[in-house]
This record gives sequence, structure tokens and C-alpha cells, in this order.
Amino acid sequence: MSRQATAAAVAALVALACAAGVTIARHVRHVPLRQEPPGAVTELPAPSRGGLPVGRALPLAGTHRSLWVAARTSTAARAHPSTSARRVGTVTARTPENTTNILLPLGRHRDAAGRLWVRVRLAALPNGRTGWVPRSALGAYGTVRTRLVVDRHTLTATLLRDGRAVLRAPVGIGTTNAPTPAGTFVVRDILRRYRSAFYGPVAFGTSARSATLTDWPGGGYVGIHGTDRPELLPGRVSHGCIRMRNRDVTRLARLMPTGTPLTIS
Repeated sequence: MSRQATAAAVAALVALACAAGVTIARHVRHVPLRQEPPGAVTELPAPSRGGLPVGRALPLAGTHRSLWVAARTSTAARAHPSTSARRVGTVTARTPENTTNILLPLGRHRDAAGRLWVRVRLAALPNGRTGWVPRSALGAYGTVRTRLVVDRHTLTATLLRDGRAVLRAPVGIGTTNAPTPAGTFVVRDILRRYRSAFYGPVAFGTSARSATLTDWPGGGYVGIHGTDRPELLPGRVSHGCIRMRNRDVTRLARLMPTGTPLTIS
């Protein structure tokens, strides 16, 4: 075979191979690489040295979350974070309704011996008292996004979630002789099995105390509950408790968890 014939044959083979490659490429199905399911951890990189240190945790600005803590054991509340400080009250593990006692923490301090203390609002007279309790007497912290505001001048209750009103309803409050106290408190429990229609279908226990009805069972704690006399609302008609129409307190029970701060103004 001459050089010209050989070159022509080679050129023809190259052209045939290229054409075949194009044809094969058109018919090859591209299979994606296997991916791990979301959240799967296959291999973690080794920690780097000399990275930026993690700073002190700071509260998020602009949020509407509130902190609460449950009492684990009954303990004395002190005027200062020290076992030798003056006793200003007692934090009980259970409420008068025999539910877990819930507190609003206000601050914490570690003493010279390394013992951690938490400052809490006390469910004691006069309303607004605070005290220091050992952290070991408390359980885990919890958070809520709600706050209940009761305005004694407009006779309304407003439930806020993330700072926005999600429920507003007329209420009945205490009379002049048995006023509903002002201050910041906490919703400690929810009760659904009252036998008396006077309390309606549901009631909330709070840490607020009546200054005039201290001889009532349990010590005169202020509750939030329904009523069998909705025609009296709004008004100053109670012995200090906050009354709501049954449909409103039922809705409140669906929207407000225990641990919610209560502001009475």
C-alpha cells in the first residue's frame, strides 16, 4: 500500500472513531454522585488549632422570650446569696394546688465557696418581694414567648406572643375592699376539673397574693378563671381574682402555657 493510501486509511479510522464517540456520548446517561441524606455525618474534620475563642453567651436582642424555672425541693430564700444571710421567705416545691412551683428568675451569683445562687420573685406578701435560693434547689430552665397583661383601668386582659396581641378580652377584677394586686407575677399552673360552675371550665393559678384575703385556703392566691355570671363583665366584681368569660378563658388555655409572666397594672 502506498503512503497516500495508508494516510487515507488512517484518516478514515480517526473520523469513524470520533463519530462513534459522539454517538456514544449522546446515549450515555449521566448518573449523579451518591449523596448522603440530610443530617448524615460521615466524617468530621479534625479541630483546627489557633482558632477564634468562643465568647461569653449574650441574650438575643429584640426577642420576647422569658425565662422560668421550676422548684425541685423546698428551700429558704435569703436576702443575699449566702447561707448566713437573713431568711426572707420560703420557696416550696409544690403550689397550694399540688402542682410544681414555677418561679421567675431575675439573676444569679456564685459565692466565694463556688456555690451558685439564683434570685427569684417570691410568691409572698408584700407582693414584689425577691430572694436568693441555691441553684441546686431548682430544676431546669424553660422559656416562653408569651406575656399576659391585665389592665385594671380598662378592665381588659391581653395575651402577647412575641410582643404582638393574640387575645384581648374583658375581665372582672377585685372590688375596692378586695383589690386585685398590681405587679409582675407568673402563671404557675392550669386546672380543668373544678366541680363548681363558679370557676368556669378552666382556671390558672398565679403567684400573686391578695393582701386582704390572707385567711383564704392556700393563702389567698389570685387566680384567673371563668365565671357563671358573664353579664357582670367587665367590672369590679371579684374578691381579687381575675374573671373571664368562659369562651375567653378556654381560648386563653389553648394559647398560654404555664411559666408565662403576668403583669397587672
